This record gives sequence, structure tokens and C-alpha cells, in this order.
Amino acid sequence: MQSTTRMVKVRGKKVYVRDYESCVGCGLCMLACSRRQGFGGFGKSAITVRSFGGFERGFSIVLCRVCPDPPCMRVCPMDAMSRRGIVIAINYDKCIGCGRCAEACTVGAIQIDEETGKPVICTHCGYCTMFCPHNVLQVEEVELEIPVSG
Repeated sequence: MQSTTRMVKVRGKKVYVRDYESCVGCGLCMLACSRRQGFGGFGKSAITVRSFGGFERGFSIVLCRVCPDPPCMRVCPMDAMSRRGIVIAINYDKCIGCGRCAEACTVGAIQIDEETGKPVICTHCGYCTMFCPHNVLQVEEVELEIPVSG
């Protein structure tokens, strides 16, 4: 029996970059993300701030863009990644830490935890937005059409 793919609308919260120009590269969003997960420092952050060359050239904020048909999910050999609403969820018991999801991410939003070797990906909880002093990040309610097999 052949499975078919149909499109289903899902709603959820999504963190997005409201204003790249206002980012000063302070990293408070990264620290907040790690802290929410019970860790200090930048190592467990699911959001990354990258410099284009300091204040003169600006900064880039990288986080999961909740792709409608995520390449990270398609390449996982263990089916450890799935959707929970619009967010990509990882079953760490299934994950073997191969890193294919990070390689497949077209925006570089999946970080690999140096301790566990497993992926860290934004859950769009919005915690980081509360710590950005320049309101660079915001949370919005979105509706996506995603492909579902069945």
C-alpha cells in the first residue's frame, strides 16, 4: 500500500528576528537559552549570535526557522526528530549523535552539544526574547502548512 502526503495546517509560536540592525552582539539571548535549560555559558544555547565583523558590520542571529518540510528531519537515520506543533522535537533516546541534522540544516541553526554529541535546536519558547535589551527578538503566532504522510 502506497502512502500519500497531504498538507495540514498547524499553529504555534515562533521566535523571529524583528530587527537585525538593533543587535549589538551582547549574547544575552544565548545565555538566557542555556540558563533556561539549567546550564551556564553559551555551550547549550539553541540560538547563536555571529559577528559580521563587529559593530561596523553588524551581527547575525541564527535560530531554527521551522521549515515546512525540514531537511533535518528527512536525513535523520533513526527518526529521532519529529514535529510537536510547528516545532521540531528531538527524541534523545533514539538519537545516535551522527550530526546529519546539523549538516542538513540550510541556515546552520542546529548546534551539536560538545558533551553529548547530540543536537540542540530551538523550541521557540520565547524565553530569550525577555532578555534582549534592544527587542531584536520577538515571538509571534504563526500558521504553517506542513506535509504529513498517511
